[in-house]
Amino acid sequence: MRVVVIGLGVQGKKRQAVAGEECVLTVDPQNSAADTDDLAKVPPESYDAALVCTPDAAKPDLLRFLLSSGKHVLVEKPLIHDDETVLTDLQETARARNVVCYTAYNHRFEPHFVRMKTCLEEGRLGTIYSVRLFYGNGTARLVRDSDWRDRGNGVLNDLGSHLLDTILFWFGDPGEAFTVTSCRRFENRAPDHVTLRSDGHMLIQLEASLLSWRNDFSADIYGDQGSAHISSLCKWGPSSFVLRNRILPSGRPEETVETLTKTDTTWALEYDHFKTLCGDPRAAGFGNLDNDIWLLSALSRLSDEIGERVQ
Repeated sequence: MRVVVIGLGVQGKKRQAVAGEECVLTVDPQNSAADTDDLAKVPPESYDAALVCTPDAAKPDLLRFLLSSGKHVLVEKPLIHDDETVLTDLQETARARNVVCYTAYNHRFEPHFVRMKTCLEEGRLGTIYSVRLFYGNGTARLVRDSDWRDRGNGVLNDLGSHLLDTILFWFGDPGEAFTVTSCRRFENRAPDHVTLRSDGHMLIQLEASLLSWRNDFSADIYGDQGSAHISSLCKWGPSSFVLRNRILPSGRPEETVETLTKTDTTWALEYDHFKTLCGDPRAAGFGNLDNDIWLLSALSRLSDEIGERVQ
């Protein structure tokens, strides 16, 4: 498959490296290292798919052009817009042109995320009582110095979208809407710390921060048969998965631990998944825009709350 990378920033360079020789061209109006500054200058017959790694505002128009031109698209998360019908229009265009539109949430390919999903699907934890996720990094200053990242919902769209997508990956739609329990601007113009909560049939608590000076991720899920825990991501390694089987009526649980020390394989695994979708006639016209429509709805509601609560 021949791909072009659009947006040669941090994410674009990662995508270019993963695509390797399949990347035939790079496009970026701001980066002189790119092959061209305008996608319109690229002959449409020279590529089959695009990896879109641009700022959020540029994505909808680029996707509309690419999908209408019959090109498969992988676009960096989040895919957001003030008008939610924009995403449904993109979905209809992809289906009409029989191409794949796939939004990248690479953490779905974390080995321990996959193991957690399997654990839940097998019912190993029983009825789920509570879920708590934390995702933090120390990029507040880098974000503040960015021309486009330190605006709008800040960390909610950046890291919070990953947490919401993880809930969708593990549980599907939890049913009960999320609410903002706290939202702060400690160092940045846009929120750099946010906590969310959903009080449905299970309690879900999410926390995202740009102020965690040591990058960290943790997940704790408790059910009536036991609990499961993830500590760190492979890119920060070591990353561990702990499964505890409850002892009744009480007692120290049986515990299994798996710790991985390896490089981050999620980008390559996600790219391979995207290529598989593009090559599968049954997947033509589809991707994961249904997920984006759910996420956009959730983020839109939370954005309204942030506008009222931000300090």
